[in-house]
Amino acid sequence: MVAGGSLPGWAVGLSIFGTYLSSNTFLGVPGKAYADNYNAFVFSLSLPFAAWIATKVFVPFYRNHGQISAYEHLEQRFGVWARTYAVVCYLLTQIARMGSILLGVSLGLYALTGWDIATMIVIAGILITFYTLLGGIEAVIWTDVVQSIILMGGAFIVLGLLFWGMPEGPQQSLTLAFEQDKMSLGSWAPDFTTSTVWVVFLFGLFINLGNFGIDQSFVQRYHTAKSSREAAGAVWLGALLYVPISLLFFVIGSNLFAYYQTHPELMAELQAEVAATKGIADAASLTTAQLGDHVLPHFIATQLPTGFAGLLIAAIAAAAMSSIDTSLNSSATVILKDIYQRWFRPDCSENESMWVLRSMTIAVGIIGTGTALALMEVQSILEAWWKLQGIFAGGILGLFLLGIVSRTTSSRAAGIAVAVGLAVIGWMTFSPTMGHWPESFRNPLHENMIIVLGTVTIFVVGILLSFFMKKPAAGSIPAEPTSKSLETN
Repeated sequence: MVAGGSLPGWAVGLSIFGTYLSSNTFLGVPGKAYADNYNAFVFSLSLPFAAWIATKVFVPFYRNHGQISAYEHLEQRFGVWARTYAVVCYLLTQIARMGSILLGVSLGLYALTGWDIATMIVIAGILITFYTLLGGIEAVIWTDVVQSIILMGGAFIVLGLLFWGMPEGPQQSLTLAFEQDKMSLGSWAPDFTTSTVWVVFLFGLFINLGNFGIDQSFVQRYHTAKSSREAAGAVWLGALLYVPISLLFFVIGSNLFAYYQTHPELMAELQAEVAATKGIADAASLTTAQLGDHVLPHFIATQLPTGFAGLLIAAIAAAAMSSIDTSLNSSATVILKDIYQRWFRPDCSENESMWVLRSMTIAVGIIGTGTALALMEVQSILEAWWKLQGIFAGGILGLFLLGIVSRTTSSRAAGIAVAVGLAVIGWMTFSPTMGHWPESFRNPLHENMIIVLGTVTIFVVGILLSFFMKKPAAGSIPAEPTSKSLETN
């Protein structure tokens, strides 16, 4: 689970970078830029801000507290209900994440191999589950290092071929992208009903705070590093490396748009292929949004020389592997530490613990693969993942921050705050689709604001109730660091 706390910070940092650089980035980001503009890049720009907070607050907290589980302290602070609630939300988030990533890699490999998408999902799910099962967190981190290098190399190759494949050279690609406003960050208006710069920045900040602060896969990585200093350095390496590389994928997306505009025969071929996949009779009626997730795989399959295409196949597979293996390992760890040992066998042996870890890795792999099959009809992989992540993660971050910031909020006050926050999240999620509701009762805000409002609601309500109830919380987190004792599974 923590590789003996013996891994170098640079390897842990590349593993964090590899987790961000999933197939949702490799395929979803170029698809988003192809269909729209660079608005989603604002998400990446929020990452250094979240990393700064993580190195000042989250890394020292977890390293000093010494617990592998990211949620054990919630029980100490608010009671067993808080720990159970966080575990359920986390597992749902990871299953949704695995599903979206498996779907992304399968769409890419479908364009390259012609194999059935559902078959590709099942094969990828089995293979990634198998090697994660064999090696644990150490296998996850070291394979992430290799996969990250392959990913970056593949991205630069694609961009170079796009630039020099334009009829009038690289300048034509940039000109067409600027003319179509493909390189815009979006509107800067203070409007929270559409995907403005501010909406995406707030969404990114809260999501990334959630990743660094309450995501078990990140917390485990903090413990694998040799020291707190190396753990903090790993956070900065992963964050600062992802910003320019994610920009590279946006540039690829806008250049794909220009490339296909100047190659109408390829556009017609892409439309026909996607129409056949989606069962649409009129291929010409497909929108750029419907084509987005398919355009990069089509370019790789039709325009790259055989050797380069093989490298990109490896890169797309690596993008999925570097994220799914993390979700599998961390989910199995949470099930062992927060469910099995908490409720059933607190003194289980090492052999029994390993049996639980391995069997739960398989179980989560099966469920994640099934989720990918269920998501096959979504229009944008990136948007689907963002929405699911915002819903499932929205309630945990607020509770976590409440536990750290406020020493006087009781378990009862926190429970009420979470209930109110979940009501807000539910209303924001489902009210826009309820046709029988009056328009004035529906959520007018953009869906990316769900995690922002959900988190803020839980935190603010908890703080306010702490003033009214005036009852100190039992079992608050110790102010002084406790001795660190880490299992070395």
